[in-house]
Amino acid sequence: MIQFTEVFKRYASGKEAIKRLNLNVEQGAMVFVTGRSGAGKTTLLRLIALIERHTRGQIIVNSQNLERVKGNRIPLFRRNIGFMFQDHRLLNDRTVFDNVALPMVVAGYSYQETRKRVHAALDKVGLLTVEKSYPPSLSGGAQQRVGIARAVVHHPALLLADEPTGNLDPALSWESMKLFEQFNQVGVTVLIASHDLEMIRKLKKPIITLKTGKLLTVNTGVDPDE
Repeated sequence: MIQFTEVFKRYASGKEAIKRLNLNVEQGAMVFVTGRSGAGKTTLLRLIALIERHTRGQIIVNSQNLERVKGNRIPLFRRNIGFMFQDHRLLNDRTVFDNVALPMVVAGYSYQETRKRVHAALDKVGLLTVEKSYPPSLSGGAQQRVGIARAVVHHPALLLADEPTGNLDPALSWESMKLFEQFNQVGVTVLIASHDLEMIRKLKKPIITLKTGKLLTVNTGVDPDE
């Protein structure tokens, strides 16, 4: 599903955010990316989603070489990806329904199909009753779940989440992670950047640790004593 081979990312400022990164994420996996602030977690996700372009090396996502995905083909490429930003990036002047529907509208789906999928996504995250509300009227946890619904409404094969629980209390964080796990259980490949090691270790999934843009360790998530 995702393969990095000798990948570098250097910004115009000269900062090298990713350095000679080699990794492989299999289809259907749920994997966490961790590391201190500045380790390269966000950059890694942005490279996969073609929000950023890598400087050197090769990135393969769902059998596509990202160097060969031209600018006008990026929206088509992203139809198979759900991306959840750390700050949610919800549109405060649009209803919850309209926020979640956005990927469907961009992709050109009919209203009937959009309505069906939006309702299914909101029901999955427990927010069907607030579809007509506006994001500012919701709690931080509810806004985060709107972000999850928007990320999965178009049934992506790959779900990327950047510090999705960074602003939530432990109970809501765990609830959200279990939601991601449920999507993974129905075949979605899930890659989550998180600094909350204590929580993600409980899920016993593979953990990729970055340090200053380099791969430090890969933990399979399996306890050898079990």
